[in-house]
Amino acid sequence: MKAAELLQALVAIPSVSGDERLIADTVSGWAEGWGARVQRKGHNVWFSVGSGPRRLLVNSHLDTVKPCAGWTYAPHAPEWREDRLYGLGSNDAKGCVTGMLVAARTLLKEGASLDGEIVFAFTAEEETGGQGLGTLLPELGPLDAAVVGEPTSLKPCTAQRGMLLLRCTAHGKSSHVAHAHSAGAVNAIHVAAGDIATLAELRFPSHPLLGEARAQVTQISGGLARNQIPDACEFFVDLRTTPSMDHAQVATGLGGVLKSEVKVHSARYLPKATASNQPIVRAAMAASGEQPVGSSTTSDWAFLGELPTVKVGPGDTLRSHLADEYLTLAELEAGAAFYTRLLRGYFEEAARG
Repeated sequence: MKAAELLQALVAIPSVSGDERLIADTVSGWAEGWGARVQRKGHNVWFSVGSGPRRLLVNSHLDTVKPCAGWTYAPHAPEWREDRLYGLGSNDAKGCVTGMLVAARTLLKEGASLDGEIVFAFTAEEETGGQGLGTLLPELGPLDAAVVGEPTSLKPCTAQRGMLLLRCTAHGKSSHVAHAHSAGAVNAIHVAAGDIATLAELRFPSHPLLGEARAQVTQISGGLARNQIPDACEFFVDLRTTPSMDHAQVATGLGGVLKSEVKVHSARYLPKATASNQPIVRAAMAASGEQPVGSSTTSDWAFLGELPTVKVGPGDTLRSHLADEYLTLAELEAGAAFYTRLLRGYFEEAARG
């Protein structure tokens, strides 16, 4: 099958996070048919091409979000219209998966002589942070670099924001509303409002590829009755961090600035950056002809520790999770060619040191 047919077949398989069995079966069957020795763990699929001292991980995710409202095309009945494939996951990230599969098929067919091993891993539950790449890493063995497939318009992303979620609780003293001033009441919602205003004015150091980070309050709740001064108010803060920000230090610092109690709700999506002199970055720049960029969205790169990584793939990140998501044929074909150049080029750059 051509790349366009592979993509259409993948998009036709519903694969909302946690329900990737059928698409994993399909990818496994294709790779086995091309001569790969496929391994499985849950709904995660991986296989290797080549052998040698250096090992490169090539990863993208098989799952999608649930379809949102507003679709004018059937999300799971993809069709090509004027060189666009409309369907859920076409852009995020089955175009990347398809491009990587085409590159793998090309290398397997040619019996390419590589100065190393490419580990292709197509994983589950990226959209929900579940049983995907993070749980698979111990099975993959030592790695020297990685490519994570996400729609970046084929611009090599070498910096990625992290995500720090804070649960803040403002404490007060309750009373009847009518007696608030005489009873010494403290309105916890007012305390929270002051802290929220403080957060809105906070600025963190700017990053050259990602810009500045700002705290965003995304949920708030407080009060038991309309005629009672609330003694507690809880709000959540979402802070998309940059590589210069340490999550623990940021949380501690905010705890010293705010009147509310600050607790870390989630800190596992760490910000990431790869130096421009790394072989994987040099190879990605050569393969794309583009300079490195930053990415505001998180991905499975967050679970790769200090492994030199580039996030890159066909498609536009602004189309992700939207109604009538699509990928163009030109983007798909350019992506497949790009990945093939990148994988060959990485080992050449690594050999140069």
